[in-house]
Amino acid sequence: MITRQLSLSAPIFILIYGVQEVIVNQFRLPGGGFSVFLIFSLVWAILSTPEVAAVSGFASGLFMDLSPSSSGAIGQWTLILVASSYIISFLGSGNENIKSNPVGVTFFISAAVFLTEITYVISGALLGVQTGSFGNVLFTTVGISLWTLVMTPICLPVFSWLHDLALDTRSKI
Repeated sequence: MITRQLSLSAPIFILIYGVQEVIVNQFRLPGGGFSVFLIFSLVWAILSTPEVAAVSGFASGLFMDLSPSSSGAIGQWTLILVASSYIISFLGSGNENIKSNPVGVTFFISAAVFLTEITYVISGALLGVQTGSFGNVLFTTVGISLWTLVMTPICLPVFSWLHDLALDTRSKI
């Protein structure tokens, strides 16, 4: 069963990563834009068990570390997304009100993106990465969160369908 899930999940992650790198990174949006791959990995985490979320967070973080647009240290995104994905899945696994409500998922993912970006900036500062002024960082993280709030309802049905396609263990007739 795990082989089937991994063999279906890996191409999905590669496809979404490719869409992020080839299409979404070409947009120059005010406020920092959005990361469809980060939205995807956090939606995948909230719909999964904590163990699956940690593994998908590791894969997502590895992809984001290998991205040409990433400016942090190697392993920084991996560490942050493993922790974020596990925490999001753990908080969402016991609360069916969040998982069954698209509005709740949208706000939960937007808050998670904001906290993940703040964690990235703080860990980057600890590692010696140049970040810019406090106002610039705050403007960018709030802008990314607002773009995430706009894009999550658009992407959520597709990401939920892909999650069900790859990880659904129920037999289908």
